[in-house]
Amino acid sequence: MKICITSQGNNLEAEVDPRFGRCSYFIIADPETLEFEAVSNINAQAGGGAGIQSGQLMSEQGVKAVLTGNVGPNAFQALKAAEIDIITGVSGKVMDAINKYIKGDYKPISSATVESHFGMKGGR
Repeated sequence: MKICITSQGNNLEAEVDPRFGRCSYFIIADPETLEFEAVSNINAQAGGGAGIQSGQLMSEQGVKAVLTGNVGPNAFQALKAAEIDIITGVSGKVMDAINKYIKGDYKPISSATVESHFGMKGGR
């Protein structure tokens, strides 16, 4: 199983990025083996649609859950349509977020946590 953690850097010691669609990196990790891939977010500078495009990328990557700080309504809909669990309120180091996920400390959300274009406003 693969999960995604939004990240400010390209490794497990990086800080979680509080934005989904406009995060710097997506860390795609297997929580059982801790093998991971850092994917640079090409949607971060998009004029619009970053959340939707990032949601589609997660679906293409076969991700089952996204761990992030916040998620807007468009990204929420894209991820839900792909049957991906969305976990928000995540902060700290990427590795810590993975460990909390493994322990079952997180619960999926049922609605967006911020308004559209939150990430464009420097929502850090």
